[in-house]
Amino acid sequence: MSQGGAAGRGAANPQDQGWAWMVLLAAVVLQGLTLGFSSCIGVFFTDLQNEFQASNSETSWFPSIMVAVLHAGGPLCSILVNQFGCRFAVMLGGLLSGLGMVSSSFCKSITQLYLTAGFITGLGSCFSFQAGVTALGYYFVRYRTLANAMASTGTSLGFTLWPLLSQYLLDEMGWRNTFLIFGGMLLNCCVCGAIMRPIGSLPQAPKPGGEPGSRAEEAQLLNGASPPHSVLQQHTARTRCFQVLQKYLAFDIFCQNKGYQVYTIGVTWMMMGFGLPYVYLVPYAIHSGVEEHRAALLISVLGFINIFIRPLTGLLSGHRVFTGRRIYLFSLAALLSGLSNFICIISAEFSVLILYCFTLSIATSGVGALLFQVLMDVVEMDRFPSALGLFTVLESITVLIGPPLTGLLVDITNDFRYVFYTSSFFLISAAFFMGLSFCALEKKNKLREASKVPLDNPSRYQDSETPADPQADRQPPPAVVYITSI
Repeated sequence: MSQGGAAGRGAANPQDQGWAWMVLLAAVVLQGLTLGFSSCIGVFFTDLQNEFQASNSETSWFPSIMVAVLHAGGPLCSILVNQFGCRFAVMLGGLLSGLGMVSSSFCKSITQLYLTAGFITGLGSCFSFQAGVTALGYYFVRYRTLANAMASTGTSLGFTLWPLLSQYLLDEMGWRNTFLIFGGMLLNCCVCGAIMRPIGSLPQAPKPGGEPGSRAEEAQLLNGASPPHSVLQQHTARTRCFQVLQKYLAFDIFCQNKGYQVYTIGVTWMMMGFGLPYVYLVPYAIHSGVEEHRAALLISVLGFINIFIRPLTGLLSGHRVFTGRRIYLFSLAALLSGLSNFICIISAEFSVLILYCFTLSIATSGVGALLFQVLMDVVEMDRFPSALGLFTVLESITVLIGPPLTGLLVDITNDFRYVFYTSSFFLISAAFFMGLSFCALEKKNKLREASKVPLDNPSRYQDSETPADPQADRQPPPAVVYITSI
């Protein structure tokens, strides 16, 4: 029997009660340890630059790789969970995260840090976080939405506490010993994984012969004279490869579903600028004369406000008035995020930066709360995991290259304000692209309805259509869900 925490049946596998609440507590801690961890990297930015004599661009590759791997590792985590279960994936992620940070404390160059803290810790955080969210989905059915909302507060708590702890440890014992301690702290992900005991078996993956189009292709191939055995083997390998790609990276949805296409392109473009303030805000404040302790406090302010605003945003967007219109709320949140950057461009005084953090936190809370809900609005739930797989892989590319390219611009100009100009450009342009594109798709849909042209699949944005209202009472089947660090 698989060790994954699938939804159990009967008295032996209770859901929404008892041990499920311990799993929820473990999920809160996991999100604080994994997603929240990247918020403290800016505290070490200046020290790492001085230690390795690295430029802004070279130093920014370190957090970029960490966050990008956390995003892109979703399909790999899915395979791991399907084979070995959620508990194994979470504990393996904890071991990798701890190993990555312990190894980082001995690094002799910035490139070694890319591998240890960037890739190894990022991959471990991906496994622990995403497998933990999956286990939470199996333990909760009736209260699944509430459980996920409560678990997301762990990210905000991490954003609040990690920078403060980082600055204290950095002052007391330097960045190497701090990374060593962080390695031990991240091993607590293994404890959280141990709590997520299996309560049943994972749903079986469909057999290769049952995948769409596979039987038809084999029938066509076998029609007439039988081909050589080697040809059959090659065809079977290609078919299985296609099935794996279709399961975890839904290129067919991207080509056919205009809503998904627009949303994926828009969010991928937006991610070029979304994470820049989190990487460069602390260095910008220190460069402008703000004390290091106060500069580290800025990221904590962002996380603290998120604790309260993100759940409120989720409740607001869940109102039936916004059903089918959440994309416009999401676009508005992205627009406000871009406009808020102009506050800190005006002045780098601490009081102004606090105002900037307050405004930015409110706007980004909307982005984080709506990101996956909008995706559920434009994609059928039975294809949601694979659609999210392609979604996270594509956005990880821009998450990876955004900070280093912006850091190169800062190195050339010696002006940190270009960070916020760049961030505003990508956020604002993405907001207008998504909002106007979905508005055009909606008008096109209304024109089709008015002319009574029959639709092949009118349920969502399939075949260039706009989304219908999602079924409020429909419970998504337990599945591996890839969640990013927003």
